[in-house]
Amino acid sequence: MSELREIISTGNDLAAIAAVDAGCMFFGGYPITPSSEVMHTISDLLPRVGGAAVQMEDEIGGVAAAIGASMSGVRSLTATSGPGISLKAENLGLAQMAEVPLVVVNVMRGGPSTGLPTRVAQGDVAQAKNPSHGDYKSITLCAGNLAECYTETVRAFNLADRFMQPVFVLLDETIGHMHGKAMIPTQEAVKAGIKLRKTFDGPAEEYKPYGVAQDEPAVLNPMFTGYRYHFTGLHHDADGFPTEEIETCRKLIDRLFRKVDEHRDEIELNEEYMLEDADILLIGYGSASLAIKEAINELRKEGIKAGMFRPITLWPSPEERLYELGQKFDKVLSVELNQGQYLEEIQRAMGRKDIEKLTKTNGRPFSPADIIEKVKEVF
Repeated sequence: MSELREIISTGNDLAAIAAVDAGCMFFGGYPITPSSEVMHTISDLLPRVGGAAVQMEDEIGGVAAAIGASMSGVRSLTATSGPGISLKAENLGLAQMAEVPLVVVNVMRGGPSTGLPTRVAQGDVAQAKNPSHGDYKSITLCAGNLAECYTETVRAFNLADRFMQPVFVLLDETIGHMHGKAMIPTQEAVKAGIKLRKTFDGPAEEYKPYGVAQDEPAVLNPMFTGYRYHFTGLHHDADGFPTEEIETCRKLIDRLFRKVDEHRDEIELNEEYMLEDADILLIGYGSASLAIKEAINELRKEGIKAGMFRPITLWPSPEERLYELGQKFDKVLSVELNQGQYLEEIQRAMGRKDIEKLTKTNGRPFSPADIIEKVKEVF
């Protein structure tokens, strides 16, 4: 029996369907263009499986409710667009510090501020790396087609429980509102791959939720299940209680980094398209990658050998692979629907400043012709 099924849907709807299939039981949010369909669809689906979806009074209430639900032990989701992430920032920092798993779908639009609510952009890439103040390691996935709106949302829930922190899924307006056919995993395949958070089942007096190895996340049992500990946004000890003890504070922040950095192999996912014999490297993500592929197909008809590297996991960045590609290719073009937010990471990882760029910030998507013209202009 095939482990794939065919569905005709939009990216936003697929993200909502994926969340429910992955075992999400709570959604807290607030409508905002162009992400509102995620909330609309999941509010239909969750009651059918015994879950709940709540439209709160604002974006802050939406993420706070989702964090609270996650503290009780259920998989939780919130969805928004760039301005909503700005409002959720303080609570996202709380979830990072307290190590509360949460999935955040961000359907990107033009900005800053109100920007272009109904138009496409990829302007939240830098924000996704550090959505709140302080030191921590963000995990950010980016869907590049309809099927990935589903698969990356499923993957985000598993990563959130594995690393006990918020995990971002970036869509953009084009992907979110695109309507078409996608081949996605069956519900049975998704359920078979679910990896829930670890819990402790020993004597209560031995339970130290934050007393874990330096490369591992906290082990937080659901609230109200017989184990007592403390949630706080302050620096805290092994029991979760606030502390200013020097070494405890240092080790806490060090662990928030190491629990991600030392397990990048569990997080990183990329696509490489026609790179084997390529002379020109194009780098892009999200909906821009669809135009890049079409451009590569056309360029090759003219004898111009181009290929694409697409990071599906944006943060932590695939820095080792980017470095390798930077050594292999002299001709590199970064394509982004922003002013070059990921270009800076490409330059850092490759150790080069001579990367060409093609950017657009007027709310319109790239056409293959845009990319073909740029390749011929600079190479």
